[in-house]
Parts: sequence; structure tokens; C-alpha cells
Amino acid sequence: MLEILLIVASLTLLLAVVLLVMQRQLPAHSARVLEQQHRAMLSDLHDSLNKQGDRLIASQTDLSEHLRKAVAEELRATRDAVQALQARQETLRTELLAQTLEKLAEQGRKDQELIQDSFRNAMQQLSGKVDDLVKSVDGRLELIQGKVSERLDEGFKKTNETFVNVMARLATIDEAQKKIDGLTTNVVSLQELLGDKRSRGAFGEVQLEGLVRNIMPSSAYAMQYTLPNGTRADCVLKLPEPTGMVAVDSKFPLENYHLMFSAASPAERTVAERQFKADIKKHVDDIAGKYIIADVTSDGAVMFIPAEAVFAEIHAHHPEVVDYAMQKRVWIVSPTTLMAVLNTARAVLKDVETRKQVHIIKDELGKLGKEFGRFDERMKKLAEHIRQAHEDAQDVRTTSQKISKRFDTIEKVDLEHLPILPAGQAELD
Repeated sequence: MLEILLIVASLTLLLAVVLLVMQRQLPAHSARVLEQQHRAMLSDLHDSLNKQGDRLIASQTDLSEHLRKAVAEELRATRDAVQALQARQETLRTELLAQTLEKLAEQGRKDQELIQDSFRNAMQQLSGKVDDLVKSVDGRLELIQGKVSERLDEGFKKTNETFVNVMARLATIDEAQKKIDGLTTNVVSLQELLGDKRSRGAFGEVQLEGLVRNIMPSSAYAMQYTLPNGTRADCVLKLPEPTGMVAVDSKFPLENYHLMFSAASPAERTVAERQFKADIKKHVDDIAGKYIIADVTSDGAVMFIPAEAVFAEIHAHHPEVVDYAMQKRVWIVSPTTLMAVLNTARAVLKDVETRKQVHIIKDELGKLGKEFGRFDERMKKLAEHIRQAHEDAQDVRTTSQKISKRFDTIEKVDLEHLPILPAGQAELD
């Protein structure tokens, strides 16, 4: 149709061109004749074209109707084929889904069994390790408890022995004090008995030995000890450094003491008192010269006076004699004050021994503290391992519950509530 219209337009244009040329070349009459002919020819051509257009329109209408029916028939056939294909696709999808679900269920059961086996193995291994750790900790605790009990028993035993010794020494001191009190009440008879100088010396040595033996341990003293300079001391006390060895010598200036109280006149009393002081100073000089040895004994010595009355007379009425003895580094003691000195020395010895034991106990406690420190660190590590194992077990249990829920959902064929996940992604986190 379009081609025909183009042909008609081309002919019309050609005729117009020809007519224009003829009008320019032919006379006016001829031009009008040609124009009329041309118009007539155009009218015929127009009529022909209208008729041809009508025929073409009718033919186009028939062709369109035929094409429409053919397309509708083809669409119906295509729709039927698509419906059949959809039905087949739905059947295949159902079969494929059923097979996939069956495979997933089988694989899930296998995975669940594998996880349960792994979990059981892990729990068995963890239980074995925990049992081993508990046994090891119990063994170490029993060992430490045994050591602590042993040390405490030893300490209690030594403490009890010390208390027993103290009580025995106190009982001995009480007995000695009673004996001294008895001796003090019988001063008159004692003075008569000790009228001889040698007897007084022997009495003083015996009393000194009794006091020392009753208070001091045997390893802390020696009687009739010979010093490196050849002199023999009645007793030496072996005390810890820096005191060292202390010599004790018994002196009993009794004659002039009696003359002071039995003098008939003040002049005789004065002479006796002067002689008494001279006797004391002589004894002090003898002790300082014989029993104080550099680098061997202590820098002082002890003069033991067996009579409390004589000792009281010296300290009460003759302080210059006491000062002289102090300058010579000689300490004048009586039985009572010697007991105080000996008790002090025994306390020093006990303190030294106690310090030795305290040092040992401190070392052992330090070692025990280190062991407890290691035990605490290991217990912290064990607690951390147990906590981590518990958390891992909780995570595994959570995952197992999720897998079980998925299995239950799959078994119930609850496909509507299953989320559609991308390929390769699992919902087990």
C-alpha cells in the first residue's frame, strides 16, 4: 500500500513537471487543453487509486482477520503447552524436593550422630582430664597437708618440751628458793659453821653450782673451768655472742663483816669497815686480773657473794666499792641476784634457740607459701579450662538443639516456615 502511494505521488509530481514545462513552451490554448486533459487524467487516476485503495483495505482487513485467528490459535496452543509444562515442572519440583529432603534428613541424622559421638568423646576426654587433675590436686594437697602437719607436730612437740623444761626449772628454782630461805633463817648456825675460810669457799662453790645447775642447761656452763692463762674459775657461763664466756668466782668476806657488827668501840668498827672494803676491792682486783681475758672471755666477770646480808651491806652502805667494781667490769651478785642473772642468760639462750627455730619455720612457711602460690595459679588455670569446656559444651548443646529443631521441622514437612537461604548457606549458627 505504501509503495502504491509512493508511485502515485511520483506520477503526480512528474505530470506537474511536464505540465509546467508545456505551459512555458506551448501557446496558451494548447496549455489549457493540456491542463484539462491532465486534470481529467488525474481524476481518473484518483478514482483508480481510490478503488485500488478500497480493494487493498478489504484485502488488508481479510489478511488481518486471518492473522488474528492464526495468532489466537497459536496462543491457545502455546498456553496449553505452558500449562502442561508447568504441571510437569511442579511434578518434577515436588519429586526433587522430596528427594532433597530425604537426602537432607539422612545427612542430618548422620551429622547428628557424628556430633553426638564427637561430643561424647570430648566429654569422656574432658572427664578423664578433670579426674586426673582432681587426683593430682588431691595428691598435692595431701602431700602439702602431710608436710604442714609434720611441721606443726614438730613445732608443738618442741614447744611442749620447752614448756616442760620451763616448768621443771621453775620447780627447781622454787626448791632452791626454799632452801635459801631455810639458810637465811639459820644465819647464826651458818656463821658458826662457816668460821673457817676454806669451809666458806667450799660452801660458796657448792651454792654457786647448785644455782647454776638448777637454772642453766648443761651445755651453757662449766664448773671449775681452766682458762688459757692457767687460772681456774669456779664457773663459766657460755653465752651467745657478743657476750661470749663469762667467768663467775665465789668470794665470801665474812670475818671483817662480823667485826663491824661485833666491835666494842666506834674506832674498832671503823677499822673493821675499812678492812672489809679492802677485802672486797682485793677480790675485785683478783677477779678482774684473772678472769677477764681479751678475745677469750667477756669484757666483764661476776663475783658471787653467797650471803644476802653481806651483799646488802655492800650495796646499802658502801656504794664506792660497787662503783670500783663496775670500773673494773666486775659485777657483784648475791644468790638472789645471781638467779636473776642466770634467768636472764637462760632467756637469752632460749631466745637464740627460738630464733633458730623461727628461721627454720619461716623458711618452711616461705616454701609452703610458694607451693600455695603455685597451687592457686594452677587452680585458676583449671577453673579457666573447666569454664571454657563448659562454654564449649553449651555451644555444642545449642547447636545440637538447633539441628534437632530443623530435623523436627523437616520430619513434619513444615515447608511453609522454612526460610529460603542462598545456596551453600546453613542456618546452624
